[in-house]
Amino acid sequence: MSTSRLLTHLRHVDLAVPDYDKQLDFYAGVWGLTKVAEDSGISFLAAEGSPEQYVVRLRKADEKRLDLVSYGAATPADVDTLAEQLLSTGVKLISQPGTVSTPGGGYGFRFFDVDGRTIEVSAEVEVRRHRKIEEKEAIPVKLSHVVLNSPDLERTRTWYEQHLGFRLSDTLSSPHMGDVMHFMRISSQHHSMALAKGPHTSLHHISFEMRGIDEYMRGSGRVTRAGFTKIWGPGRHTAGDNTFTYFLDPHGNTVEYTTELEELDEDTWHPHVYDFSQPEVADQWGTANPMNELVAKESFNDPDRGSFVAPPV
Repeated sequence: MSTSRLLTHLRHVDLAVPDYDKQLDFYAGVWGLTKVAEDSGISFLAAEGSPEQYVVRLRKADEKRLDLVSYGAATPADVDTLAEQLLSTGVKLISQPGTVSTPGGGYGFRFFDVDGRTIEVSAEVEVRRHRKIEEKEAIPVKLSHVVLNSPDLERTRTWYEQHLGFRLSDTLSSPHMGDVMHFMRISSQHHSMALAKGPHTSLHHISFEMRGIDEYMRGSGRVTRAGFTKIWGPGRHTAGDNTFTYFLDPHGNTVEYTTELEELDEDTWHPHVYDFSQPEVADQWGTANPMNELVAKESFNDPDRGSFVAPPV
């Protein structure tokens, strides 16, 4: 069974963190997001150029985990349709469609994906007053995409295609490892999600769109000067044709600044399989440090303790 596309875009990625204050200082400080709401160990962070109420949620917790990934739908009717389709195929719902209590409100529900991640889908969330990011203003414009590690890459890809209407844009492969990453889309944006082959279920990275190349470089330089660990970059990928610089946040989650992610013609697009062992595939420019085992290990992140455990809020 294949589900028609009911998702419109990526809304936000929510993290549980043991050292809450340190994480909040990072995301609302050097990373360039804006704290828009906070209440008893939970905060909501917006990107100044985005109409989304927030793009990252931080929650104070004893254990680090990915709380949830949230997507938009066009209408409450689409939310209801998706919930009915998921139920009919045996997907476990965490909540029934109803009022969303987070900033901006709306109508939505939550469920587990095949790897046990909590996914939220919502519609009619109030649009946040946002603004144009100016020249040389090196803060995120919006949330670009999220990449998730899966121990069974093909199973996870098939699940997202069949249940949520994602389509494959491109694949990274290698002669020794086979397929290692699938880039998945729900619009003409090359990917709003990618799935990576990993030893366990976990967050691979969260990516934030910058205004342009100059702002991307200025932001990368600011984070580097602030002393945070740069894993990989600056460079430009082949799949997606986007720039990249990856850093570690204070709890070892990988976050990326990017820009110029490819917009494609869905009617004519045919997925490529790129040989990831070729250095120009990982970085067209040749400016980034080589992709090696250390970079890959950091991207694997810690095993997620949240699989099939819904976050408390």
